[in-house]
Amino acid sequence: MATQHSAIEADRALKARHRAMWAQGDYPSLAAELIPGLGAVLVEACGVGPGRRVLDVGAGSGNAAVPAALAGADVVASDLTPELFDAGRRAAERQGARLTWQEADAEALPFGDAEFDTVLSCVGVMFAPHHQRAADELVRVCRPGGTVGLLNWTPQGFIGRMFATMKPYAPPPPPGTQPPPLWGEEEHVRALLGDRVTDVRAERRTVRVDRFPTPEAFRDYFKERYGPTITVYKNIAGEPGRVAALDRDLADLARDSDLGAGEAGTVLEWEYLLFTAHRAA
Repeated sequence: MATQHSAIEADRALKARHRAMWAQGDYPSLAAELIPGLGAVLVEACGVGPGRRVLDVGAGSGNAAVPAALAGADVVASDLTPELFDAGRRAAERQGARLTWQEADAEALPFGDAEFDTVLSCVGVMFAPHHQRAADELVRVCRPGGTVGLLNWTPQGFIGRMFATMKPYAPPPPPGTQPPPLWGEEEHVRALLGDRVTDVRAERRTVRVDRFPTPEAFRDYFKERYGPTITVYKNIAGEPGRVAALDRDLADLARDSDLGAGEAGTVLEWEYLLFTAHRAA
């Protein structure tokens, strides 16, 4: 009993740290400025339309939930970090979208079995620390024949490599957790969902990001706005040498990945996996 209680308390502490990580910085503005169209890509791939009951897991400020609502669906946007909802509500109101916002842990969703026609997540559920638990919940709340749709950064793509670059400077991950970019590996997602899904479609695509004039501008933007990057810098704040090294490493990552050759600012292509499947009957 004591061991079980300790595990529960450890999980609560981990989720509290995750919530705090995403509440810092300004993820809503980052998503709106850098990847505004990704949610709509996922919504279209899932065939979302009128009459559909849709759950967005790890919705953040509604990058996918708002387009789903605009497509005519009945949408619930859920996230562990409700601090992100205010920006989402404002964006939804500007666009005339109506949807429900609900705080929820992707590993323990507060919804009934088979409650939704479509369960989707756009670079959201990938940050749940225990992948199998989150995958089990995605399937559980989707009705038989319904759609599970995921859009996640790949390990080989730019964001995956950014996480690999930050890893030596980050706090050690808790035991039993897995790195987010694994959700961008088709084989990993297939293994998580198993034979509970059919009609799998998986495709690697890229999104072009050309907002940054220099590699250093990319680095500084993420240092200011992106919760995971802010957390890593906080971990080494008392070590000026390591801070300078991470500064160099992140700028070099963008420099090495720049497709613009310095002529039109820094041009990056961020790879993601678009994955859709139907829940088996």
